[in-house]
Amino acid sequence: MLDHSNQVISPLLVSRGGISGTVVDVRLILREALNDYASGIILGHNHPSGSCKPSEQDIRVTKKLKEAAALMEISLLDHLIIADAVYYSFADEGIL
Repeated sequence: MLDHSNQVISPLLVSRGGISGTVVDVRLILREALNDYASGIILGHNHPSGSCKPSEQDIRVTKKLKEAAALMEISLLDHLIIADAVYYSFADEGIL
């Protein structure tokens, strides 16, 4: 969660997954953002497989969170996928 100056207000552990995946609740993320009076969100997770290519679920969750956050005037600034020594940035790829 970020303030209007893009400074971290508070980190939030949304979910702890297994090897094959996890569940992300967009409502939980937005509730915490609203409670923190956040202006922005950066989402991040890892891919234990070693590939940082986003899955279809990664893309769906990103789009859903972006649209829902925008209704609350909160910006989804990036969604980062970390794998080994590489990363994927939805913002860098123009998806956000």
